[in-house]
Amino acid sequence: MSRELHRLYRSLAQDTDPGGLVPPDLVRRYADRRARLRTAAGVLVVAALVGGTAAGTRFVLTAAPGTPAGPPASPPTTAVAVPAPAVSPAATRTSVPAASALTGSAGRSPAGPVSPAVTSSSGRPPTAIPDAAFFTLAAANETGVRPMFTPGPPLPQLCGAHPGDSGVVQRRGRVLAFRYADTPKGYVPDGSYRHTITLYRAGRAGDVLGELRAAVRDCPIQQSSDTPGVTSRYRLLAGGGYGDESVLFELRRSYSEGAGDPAGGDEIRLVRAIRLGDVVTVLWEQGWEGTSSDRSQVDADSRRAVDALRDWLD
Repeated sequence: MSRELHRLYRSLAQDTDPGGLVPPDLVRRYADRRARLRTAAGVLVVAALVGGTAAGTRFVLTAAPGTPAGPPASPPTTAVAVPAPAVSPAATRTSVPAASALTGSAGRSPAGPVSPAVTSSSGRPPTAIPDAAFFTLAAANETGVRPMFTPGPPLPQLCGAHPGDSGVVQRRGRVLAFRYADTPKGYVPDGSYRHTITLYRAGRAGDVLGELRAAVRDCPIQQSSDTPGVTSRYRLLAGGGYGDESVLFELRRSYSEGAGDPAGGDEIRLVRAIRLGDVVTVLWEQGWEGTSSDRSQVDADSRRAVDALRDWLD
């Protein structure tokens, strides 16, 4: 800038507010910056026009011969899986035919065939009770007397109640004698079982054990109808943990004078019912010539009974 122009600028600044004018160097800097911004904007516009022209030319050149050019195809869409609506507990009780109607005439869903109602621990509904469903005694408890399959009541009288008598598909029972491991061979047995297995229709077995508990609670004492002078007392005992669920109760039999007092006072019998799926097995220890039940022996044989049922149902 010339010296004369500087002089005129200072003269003008003196006649105005000193804070209202911008120094000449700053004015020049602002002008140079505005020029650079205009140049950059122009370059961007030209680049956008060139890019658009190139894209249009490439689309026309790649179109099939004889095919009119059109807008580029939109990108493929991704299918989004919509979760199925929640099923209420009542809906899960729909019968198999109704479920088949929802999945087609073949009764199949994408995951496979519709399973039948589960009536055992393995999911396969049993139809009959084989001999193999009954447990075998441990070798140390064998007496040499073969078990006998005979009809008979699965439970004591329980004041006339009959829990588990409805919904029966099949029932089989047997009697087998046992001896304790420390009893020499050749001696009379130390006890015996009335062992019963009952197969129930689907869902019925769970109610049976509830009915049994109620029957024992409702019959704390009972006079024998076939043996005068004999009083039976029933009470529930702790001792679950067998199968899907189990019930253990005690039958204590007292003898009045003249009825024949057994050795050792009261005679005690243990009865355990065990449910596994829709099957209920009952071990009713009935003694031998007035002996009483041994809890450890009944527990051990209860475990063997559960193992035999699992082997059958699996």
